[in-house]
Amino acid sequence: MTLDHATFQKMDDWVDAHFDEQVAFLQALIRVPTDTPPGNNAPHADRTAELLHAMGLDAEKHPVPAAEVHAAGLESITNLIVRRKYGGQHSNGTTVLLNAHGDVVPPGEGWTHDPYGGAIENGKIYGRAAAVSKCDFSTYAFAVRALEAVAKPTKGSVELLFTYDEEFGGEVGPAWLLKHQIIKPDLMIAAGFSYQVITAHNGCLQMEVTVHGKMAHAAIPESGVDALQAANKILTVLYGQNALYKQITSKVEGITHPYLNIGTIEGGTNTNVVPGRVSFKLDRRMIPEENPTEVEATLRQIISETAAHMPGVSVDIKRILLARAMQPLAGNKPLVEAIQKHGLAVFGEAVPALGTPLYTDVRLFCEAGIPGVIYGAGPRTVLESHAKRADERLDLEDLRRATKVVARTLLDLLA
Repeated sequence: MTLDHATFQKMDDWVDAHFDEQVAFLQALIRVPTDTPPGNNAPHADRTAELLHAMGLDAEKHPVPAAEVHAAGLESITNLIVRRKYGGQHSNGTTVLLNAHGDVVPPGEGWTHDPYGGAIENGKIYGRAAAVSKCDFSTYAFAVRALEAVAKPTKGSVELLFTYDEEFGGEVGPAWLLKHQIIKPDLMIAAGFSYQVITAHNGCLQMEVTVHGKMAHAAIPESGVDALQAANKILTVLYGQNALYKQITSKVEGITHPYLNIGTIEGGTNTNVVPGRVSFKLDRRMIPEENPTEVEATLRQIISETAAHMPGVSVDIKRILLARAMQPLAGNKPLVEAIQKHGLAVFGEAVPALGTPLYTDVRLFCEAGIPGVIYGAGPRTVLESHAKRADERLDLEDLRRATKVVARTLLDLLA
């Protein structure tokens, strides 16, 4: 393989020449819903495999047994792997894996475009997962196609991995595939945004807390124990922790401090009934320096001690998710350097290496000793992308340029 400027330019030209096809591929992916929950995502994998096959990229299907999928809180999961080995079966070289996830949170309200329409307006494509992260199904697939069409690599291999449970922690996606040794890459890149390469991220602890009181008629409230009032006191104490968390700062650039959010709350039976049960779900983001075991133990203690001061009140606490922080491995240097070099060449500006307050599947690879970074198509910030909000969108020029950066990076890594 030649690493001269002309080869990189020819790959850029290939991406430009096939960009309409790339956008149409992304639109087709957006148009198959993957709301998680409920997580019935095997149909999207089937459709993706069809589209990849039509481009000459045959995907292995790895359906996860139903019992394991249901235990993870989902309905159906089929993981896809496209393996591209160069130079024959006995050639050596680096195996680089590119991972994007197709599962999404439900669209919610407030959209001005069909969340599953893939509409294009003013140079932006709209739809749930347009920016996170069906876009990088497109980025990675077309980067591989550009690499093969122009550079024609003769050693190493590239694997495309498309999974569907990142929103639920990755346990039946990357974790399942790593556990069964279905994937064993040397390096990996996961879906991200175009203006920074992410080398570390926060961890996430999610728990469901159920507060039990005693139902009663609203006309005689003293005969019951109001679970909602009890939950309110617990929530006040939990929210108060955020003031303390601001005093804890991370040394990782791009990450600030821990924080806690209450995402859902439900309970009660009727307006004229004192609620006997209320449950809520909390999300606690952990900076890389924190110990997840200690964080969980502290939260459990705070909740239990607050409840203990309220007669007739009991609580059940259940962990829903524990995603550890991503800690950078020394071996990620070739990834970072290649992306930064080609990011500067394509975007005309420096691509910094940072941490992010999000959590992702990449931690699973790093925990397995596989160096990884986060890079793909997207804007400068999550806020700009409208990810997890109405009118999620992606600037198509970011998609085009990120595809060029990834294709160029693959050429460097395989050589």
